[in-house]
Amino acid sequence: MARKQGSHSDITGPRIHAAALKLFAEHGFAAVSMRQIAAEVGVQAGAIYNYVPHKQALLANLMRGHMDGLLADIEPHLPEGDPMAALDAFVRFHIGYHLDRVDLVFISYMELRALEPENFDLITRLRGDYEKRLERILIDGTRDGVFDIADPKITTLALIAMLTGVTNWYREGGRLDQGDIADHYAAMARRMVCAAP
Repeated sequence: MARKQGSHSDITGPRIHAAALKLFAEHGFAAVSMRQIAAEVGVQAGAIYNYVPHKQALLANLMRGHMDGLLADIEPHLPEGDPMAALDAFVRFHIGYHLDRVDLVFISYMELRALEPENFDLITRLRGDYEKRLERILIDGTRDGVFDIADPKITTLALIAMLTGVTNWYREGGRLDQGDIADHYAAMARRMVCAAP
């Protein structure tokens, strides 16, 4: 018997991931069942397993996709040889990327504890790879006398937390647009590293 039109894996698979993202963000990973995800997509509960083996795989795939995209997209944005410009570019990229993916960011931070050990280790390693991009900028800027930082690692973690925190409160249509927010945060980042205006 032929599959129904629109049920091909390259259509249904992404719809399952989109439904899981929505439901995990609204209700939390633990509270969502595979049956609910199937209902959201409009497939039979048993049919969902043709596309994903279990709920843990869905969560891991969402987080892995987020980190893979983040790591791939950051590279072209970072200029070489100018730590100040690289810091500014990192801040603006991070804010723009994350504000366009608020639900995914929320899940990636709030549901990290729900990952099984192998998946947890993978995601935390990928996060570390991303953080090293910023830490390298701070180390280079300190070496060149552009920044005055006692501990680049701690400063990296503080900056990442500050930048990602925008997703907790920013709403489209507010007093400031994304560009304004990026300007403010770029200025705060410069002050945090004691950079000259």
